[in-house]
Amino acid sequence: MIRELHRQLLARECTATELVHRYFATIEEKEKDILAYLTLLKEEALLEAKEVDEKIARGEAIDLLAGIPGAVKDNILMKGIRATSGSKILDNYIAPYDATAVARLKQVHVPILGKTNMDEFALGSSTEKSAYQVTKNPHDLKRVPGGTSGGSAAAVASNMTVFALGSDTGGSIRQPASFCGVVGLKPTYGRVSRYGLMASASSLDQIGVLANTVEDVAIVLSRIAGHDSLDATSAESGYGKEYEDYLGDDVTGKVIGFPKEYFSDKLDPRIRELCERAEAVFVSLGMTVKEITLPHSAYALPAYYIIQPCEASSNLARYDGIRYGLSVNDEKNEPGQSLGTLLETYLDTRRVGLGDEVKRRIMLGTYSLSAGYYDAYYVKAQKVRSLIKSDFEKAFEEVDCIFSPTTPEPAFLIGTKTYDPLTMYLSDIYTVTANLAGVPAISFPIGTVEEEKKLLPFGGQLLGKWFDEETLLSIAHAYENKAKENEGENK
Repeated sequence: MIRELHRQLLARECTATELVHRYFATIEEKEKDILAYLTLLKEEALLEAKEVDEKIARGEAIDLLAGIPGAVKDNILMKGIRATSGSKILDNYIAPYDATAVARLKQVHVPILGKTNMDEFALGSSTEKSAYQVTKNPHDLKRVPGGTSGGSAAAVASNMTVFALGSDTGGSIRQPASFCGVVGLKPTYGRVSRYGLMASASSLDQIGVLANTVEDVAIVLSRIAGHDSLDATSAESGYGKEYEDYLGDDVTGKVIGFPKEYFSDKLDPRIRELCERAEAVFVSLGMTVKEITLPHSAYALPAYYIIQPCEASSNLARYDGIRYGLSVNDEKNEPGQSLGTLLETYLDTRRVGLGDEVKRRIMLGTYSLSAGYYDAYYVKAQKVRSLIKSDFEKAFEEVDCIFSPTTPEPAFLIGTKTYDPLTMYLSDIYTVTANLAGVPAISFPIGTVEEEKKLLPFGGQLLGKWFDEETLLSIAHAYENKAKENEGENK
């Protein structure tokens, strides 16, 4: 889609301004039902589009992404724009600077349509935990879009943006991509700068991309990837690399690993069938499918739900009612009385400003880090993490990529898991390993599953070697093209 829109801009079949107006017309039509956005930026987007139009009129070269409308998850900062991270505690917070990923989009003149809804502080799996609104799945408004980047996925799936940035801590890009029938990439940890991303779990978080095609994801990744001196964890590799140029690479002879742990008897037979069809597509492309083992995968979810809350409890301590955001320090006092103590300010602000899931994670993390439990929980979870990474290192000696379902089920109904957090956490069972190991992973549509007489999209996941997004994207792109070819033949 991006390449075609770029062609239209250069051929003057449309202007960037017209493109922005077109997407805002779609937003006006659909947003009231889907609720994907928290903040709309029409004026700012039109100013950026006007600059692109002027460059084209002067005959100047423009970037492939110039003038192409995008959206940004609300935990990624945009200078001068409200950034809530889906939380009431940051209801009045205005970002003082751009995240590096946003700055790089602005450098190539991307009109950013708005900030998208999310689970509060990126803690959740359904975008029901936003303090503002529940985003709906465009394929069935009674169902969740996934989380925590549900607003970004829903905006892409409903054609209310061409692409969107999201963040992925344990599947928060890939799971909503699967639920909404779009493509979602979590790059290698360190591939994209985290500067300007509100931290949830610093060793797990990664900014990534959601779009309708693998090529669109690759094009956006090319513009936001690369080392950043403002982020000590960003890698030196990848700056200036155009990932879209690798998409035509021959995938014949590539080896795809199918972990036996991910295809147990407990897997939904409908999803198993979709994965078997995907396997057939890989084989038809000249690739080899090989059964592998990731023996410590069974411990990934428990380890993740120790490490992530521990890091979140530390990161979220900054929201104290003193430095920025909401401050509740006089709730218990009558007019004329002195304000409460500093501790009361902390407690009242966090009690009022933070949601139930955020409080739950903070308590879990604080408990796990407390004296007497640190070694039993946090240290042990980190040891398991090392074993999981070792599993991947051994697997990648034999295979080029690893395939699994993205999620154990299609999009579920709104409200069905709200009061059962353990069931909600199981949505991440196939995705958390990529974050624990730091490898790149992509979700892409592999078919549909029927629920209540509706066909719901479902995604397959490929996990790749560290800093080998080229192979990951080229295999996913080859699959996408072959699947479209097969679909055309079957019509």
